[in-house]
Amino acid sequence: TYHTTSPTFGEYELSARLAGAMAADRPETADVSFVCNPNNPTGELYARTDMLARARVASSHGGILFADEAFIELADPSETLIDQHKGSFFVLRSLTKSFAVPGIRFGYGFGDPDLVAKIETARPPWSVNAYAEAFALQAFTHMDELERSRAYIAKERGFLQKKIQGMGLQYHPSSVNYLLVDCARDAGPLCARLETHDILVRDCTSFGLPSCIRVAVRTHEENTLLVEALSACVR
Repeated sequence: TYHTTSPTFGEYELSARLAGAMAADRPETADVSFVCNPNNPTGELYARTDMLARARVASSHGGILFADEAFIELADPSETLIDQHKGSFFVLRSLTKSFAVPGIRFGYGFGDPDLVAKIETARPPWSVNAYAEAFALQAFTHMDELERSRAYIAKERGFLQKKIQGMGLQYHPSSVNYLLVDCARDAGPLCARLETHDILVRDCTSFGLPSCIRVAVRTHEENTLLVEALSACVR
């Protein structure tokens, strides 16, 4: 059995169902619990203490907490579970978000050796190409530079939050480089109008949030263009 939070990244639930798993009747009884930290699309960052408590619940009946930390390097890496290697944990990381290279499809994980061995038996061969491997090895030597990125993101996120609130829209408090914005209207037509301004945002209908969009926190110039376009489209 499995459990996921809602709203969240949907492919874990889909993959679990494709593998024959069923949703747990109660979250605390799930064989595997999937938690994105920070969460997508809300941007909420769960504290390390919260995640450790979830892991203890999973461990109490032999379950596993699967923590997807793909965005944590752009939020607060001190909240990571990356140093936990017990059987009740598996932590997934990605370089593609932090270094803006989604096309290389490079991810990596940490967990109990026995669990990793089981994952390896199901992992497709040749899953990392030579270019991705070379890029990853270089990227790991620049991890300390992400501190500057986090500071810039926090500053620009504050700018966007203030402007969005000034339009009378609601946003979900975020710790990362995107904001979930409730526009109090069908997101589809709004996304189409924004596209005419050369602005692409994420329609969150697939997350079960038909009135919401997810917007990226980018450079100040790009964020200003987003604010101008959004202001024009929600009038």
